[in-house]
Amino acid sequence: SPVQIGSSSWTSVAGGYNHSLAIRSDGLLFAWGDSSVGQLGNQNTISQQSPVQIGSSSWTSVAGGLQHSLARRSDGLLFAWGVGNLGQIGDGFAVNRSSPVQIGSSSWTSIAAGVSHSLAIRSDGLLFAWGLGTGGQVGDGFAVSRSSPVQIGSSSWTSVAGGLSHSLAIRSDGLLFAWGLGTNGRVGYRDWE
Repeated sequence: SPVQIGSSSWTSVAGGYNHSLAIRSDGLLFAWGDSSVGQLGNQNTISQQSPVQIGSSSWTSVAGGLQHSLARRSDGLLFAWGVGNLGQIGDGFAVNRSSPVQIGSSSWTSIAAGVSHSLAIRSDGLLFAWGLGTGGQVGDGFAVSRSSPVQIGSSSWTSVAGGLSHSLAIRSDGLLFAWGLGTNGRVGYRDWE
């Protein structure tokens, strides 16, 4: 059954494979669980059984992938950390980061993490993705991984989500789109043989 975490009031939560992230009502970010590759963002790889504060910035949203994390600061800037071997951090490198690193200089409105890829909608409505792309989950038309954000199309988007090897997004006109590995009906259509 559910167990209460502390006595604070919270505004946003996300879970990775073995780590958790939460933003307290005062905007502070906390993380706990496995940190073997830096996915907690507390500048080390020591796992934590209870929430530890990550930096002192004010945050508005978080997303957790398999072993990486994303967070949007209250000024709209995007940060990522954790395992980066497939480019899922988005800083142009394929290395792990144990503390938050800023991704570009744009302002963002929506973020999501797939298992090993990341997605974000910029404040102008444009969609970007990066990380593992061998199943097409990045969405740029190539089955390759990307270590920096790549723009996906030219439409305006409002919401985004990432799965194991697929991605979903709602366009500003309300239409839903999916891409990536389509086996088992994940993408939402059936490939007829």
